[in-house]
Amino acid sequence: MLISPVIIRILLVVSLLSMAGLSLFYLSRRRLSFLGYACWGAVALLIPFLGPFLVILSHPGEKQPDPRTRKEKVLKSL
Repeated sequence: MLISPVIIRILLVVSLLSMAGLSLFYLSRRRLSFLGYACWGAVALLIPFLGPFLVILSHPGEKQPDPRTRKEKVLKSL
């Protein structure tokens, strides 16, 4: 079975969108200003294939505390 150019293009678009979605999900877990979100989101969306990797590897902003560890700290203090 031959893969037609249309199927290749669809797979390319799906992979681009999934990588961009993954990087935007990663950014939602980081503590950044609105401008930081806008700039890193633009990098993720405007640089095909390389942008999402740059966003994730650069670790922008601070990591938000995990809600589970916050509950454990509160319980330990009681």
